[in-house]
Amino acid sequence: MKLASRHTTVAVPALAETYQRMDPRLRSTLTWDRGMELAGHKRFTADTGVDVFFAAPRSPWQRGTNENTNRLLRQYLPKGTNLSTFSQDDLDAIATKLNNRPRKCLGFRTPAESVALTRCI
Repeated sequence: MKLASRHTTVAVPALAETYQRMDPRLRSTLTWDRGMELAGHKRFTADTGVDVFFAAPRSPWQRGTNENTNRLLRQYLPKGTNLSTFSQDDLDAIATKLNNRPRKCLGFRTPAESVALTRCI
């Protein structure tokens, strides 16, 4: 999601709004690194009911899905890319590509297919 600023007063409300639109089965927790964007995590939890987990410093194994997703994102957005040159539509198109890409950890289903399957259960 494209934000005007990474400041917590901007990031937390935008993240909370995005989480509110998600399927409730997909928003039970949020794993975050130690960036200042979520300094207002208590407000985020109060607004959404979503618990925030902070990984320990220098412990990427605690954020396996995040690290894998970052690796996939780097195929579209190399490190150091100026994100301000991208529109929200551009970022949404990248998200759609990633959500429709098969993943080994999902039995070679796509994240989109996995969400559809949980709706049938």
